[in-house]
Amino acid sequence: MRTPKRSRMAVISKLLLFLAVVLMIYFLFGRVWIKQMRYPLKFEEEIKTYSEKYSLDPYMVASIIWAESRFLPDAVSGKDARGLMQLLPDTAVWAAGKMGLSDFEEAMLLNPEMNIRIGCWYLNFLSSQFPDNEESVLAAYNGGIGNVQKWLKDKTYSGDGYRLDHIPFQETRNYVLKVKGACKIYREIYPSLGSSPNRKGSNQ
Repeated sequence: MRTPKRSRMAVISKLLLFLAVVLMIYFLFGRVWIKQMRYPLKFEEEIKTYSEKYSLDPYMVASIIWAESRFLPDAVSGKDARGLMQLLPDTAVWAAGKMGLSDFEEAMLLNPEMNIRIGCWYLNFLSSQFPDNEESVLAAYNGGIGNVQKWLKDKTYSGDGYRLDHIPFQETRNYVLKVKGACKIYREIYPSLGSSPNRKGSNQ
């Protein structure tokens, strides 16, 4: 017959073993799950399709959506930016015209696929204005292309006229850091996002 002391020791041993298993599961899987709670991923196929179509990093696109709308398709800002990628109606109408979308209406910005399609086209356009310069592209997406062009011509903000040494708008500066930080996390926790959707398209 077991003594009370031995029974307590057996219970404690089982409890410690259980805790060890729980901790092992947490360190193997829990941290990723917790990060996925904070950094969700929706509309993965649309992100992959239009990122490939417009030669973009899908992780950057997902990170922009996270920073802009937290993946809420019907998000509308105080400045009337709309949808997943928070596009301003004037910008979207101009982009849709360049893309040849003759039937485009502003209400379509709340459609996830259309929003991602136009947003990715616009990012591709910004990339053509600031080639191989992701930071300037992100700064232009948030602070406006005209501001970034002006900053690059100012020695106070750019020593070589190509890359920004300093972003004078605090909101834009924080935005660039937020998107770049999120991009690292998305790359870590969603490896499937980097796989190709095997679809081809033109720049329209």
